[in-house]
Amino acid sequence: MPFPTVHPALARALDERGYAEPTPVQAAVLEDGLTDQDLLVSAQTGSGKTVAFGLAAAPTLLGLDESFGGADLPIGLVIAPTRELALQVSTELRWLYAPAQGRIVTCVGGMDARREQRALAQGTHIVVGTPGRLKDHIERGNLDLSAVRIVVLDEADEMLDMGFREDLEFILDAAPAERRTLLFSATIARDIASLARKYQNDAVRIDTTNRNVPHGDIEYRAMRIAPNEVEHAVVNVLRFFEAPGALVFCSTRDAVRHLQSSLLERGFNSVALSGEMGQRERNDALQSLRDGRARVCVATDVAARGLDLPDLGLVIHAELPMNKAGLLHRSGRTGRAGKKGVSVLLVPHTRRRKADMLIGNAGIEVAWSGAPTAEEIRVKDETRLLSADVFAAETTEEDLALARRLLSERTPEDIAAALIRLQRKDLPAPEDLLDPGERPARKPRDGNDTTAQPWPGERLQEDETTWFRMDVGRSRNADPKWLIPLICRLGHITKREIGSIRIYPDETRFQIALTHADRFRTAVAASGEKDVTITASEAPAPGGYRSGPKPRFDDEGGARPFKKKPYAKRANGEARPAPKPFKRPERAEADGPRPPFKKKQGFKAKGPPAGKKPFAKKPFKAKARG
Repeated sequence: MPFPTVHPALARALDERGYAEPTPVQAAVLEDGLTDQDLLVSAQTGSGKTVAFGLAAAPTLLGLDESFGGADLPIGLVIAPTRELALQVSTELRWLYAPAQGRIVTCVGGMDARREQRALAQGTHIVVGTPGRLKDHIERGNLDLSAVRIVVLDEADEMLDMGFREDLEFILDAAPAERRTLLFSATIARDIASLARKYQNDAVRIDTTNRNVPHGDIEYRAMRIAPNEVEHAVVNVLRFFEAPGALVFCSTRDAVRHLQSSLLERGFNSVALSGEMGQRERNDALQSLRDGRARVCVATDVAARGLDLPDLGLVIHAELPMNKAGLLHRSGRTGRAGKKGVSVLLVPHTRRRKADMLIGNAGIEVAWSGAPTAEEIRVKDETRLLSADVFAAETTEEDLALARRLLSERTPEDIAAALIRLQRKDLPAPEDLLDPGERPARKPRDGNDTTAQPWPGERLQEDETTWFRMDVGRSRNADPKWLIPLICRLGHITKREIGSIRIYPDETRFQIALTHADRFRTAVAASGEKDVTITASEAPAPGGYRSGPKPRFDDEGGARPFKKKPYAKRANGEARPAPKPFKRPERAEADGPRPPFKKKQGFKAKGPPAGKKPFAKKPFKAKARG
């Protein structure tokens, strides 16, 4: 449907930008009767919220006037949680209000505060900023909110999660009470509802999210990987999809630095975003992504809040998010403005339970598979080569002349091979990965249902396992506490697939489930581990042990017989007699019953000795100082 009736100046801006139809949230805020109402809006990430509240604020900011006129004190205020989101909002509002000659000033942390002060002093119509910097300008007297007609809180839930509640309340208290307040949030939690009740007047509730239907423009995939192959899996996912822009999420700054360095080493044009970076570094990184000089951005959750990158078609969760909100927020960076996107969760088998919980809470449909293999990536490369844009480009006479000359001097096979080499020159090589696979079902004890899973804690039986040998024993302090994690890491299994462990002086033998034995051998052979050697083995002879006190061994490997220590000798050489066992004496019956127990008397203060007066404390007298 076409846009509803909006202010003429804003209508021209929408036409210039090619906006033909409004998104659901834009159509909702433009309904009749909402021009002077407070709004409490919840909408999905990437649904056009910025343009929505820009259109909703126009009747309050402009009224019937064609343009703003002279700029003095601000009449509009927009508060965003992060620097990137505030700068993005100001960019959107500038083109939207450009025909109305609107002047917009940003006040965000990390930027030059004196320059912002001068811009505010010159006059403005709308101020866009982050809570901390806005509060600082208000306290210093640089920002006067006495003329503000409308206040917009963008992503209010994120601001409360980041601890900005006190700053928000300070800013809202500084604005006039008769203003309009528009509150936009992805979810309306208890804190958001409390804030709305305190600072909004009869707000109209608008909900454009459908919680029963996931984001239709995002395809979710979950890929099984080994815990020690996260970096290789990220490389193969990037190579498999070859998206124009990709965002890789990590949980910590150190993980961001390490992964970004690894991608650079493999030939990916990548940048990093983390909270410790300065504003100039962040701006340079984002600009390189927008210009196409970088194709991959590795970031933490906090650094990526509010990012709206062009052509972002792929989101990779290198580390699983903490909760459902984190999963939806990360994935919402793609699939924006009607474009399709892919969200990939890399799930080590040790984190499968958490991944299932996140997916279930988010209510999304996920396709499970292994990470792309090197062979699958090569097939994709061939398909992309055959349909490359270079073949669809217009051919000039100069190009044809050079092509005829090449054909006269080279064979068609040589020319085609050279083209293939040119196409593959800048493509990083894929990594060889092992798919941990789905956990196979074990046959239950009754033998009826072959698809049932084992009960937690159920021990593997002898007929369900095979033995392996490791050249590490007690002589190298072998202990199950670190042997089990080592076996799981090298063999891409979990401790549920490990049976008995028997430790000997120079070796350790352990059981692996038959369902995972072949994959265990392949993973150990591909691990390249040099400090430990693991090979197939026969069942050990009886007498080995798994845990308990360490027995003593003689030089031949047998157990030493127990030797009774002799008693120490006296100084004259005589043997000391053995001590006599203590025997409690028996009480004779004639002695009668035991006397009753007497309770010990408490402490009683004693007076002065007989014939002496009690001690009298002399009063203190201060000595006069000369």
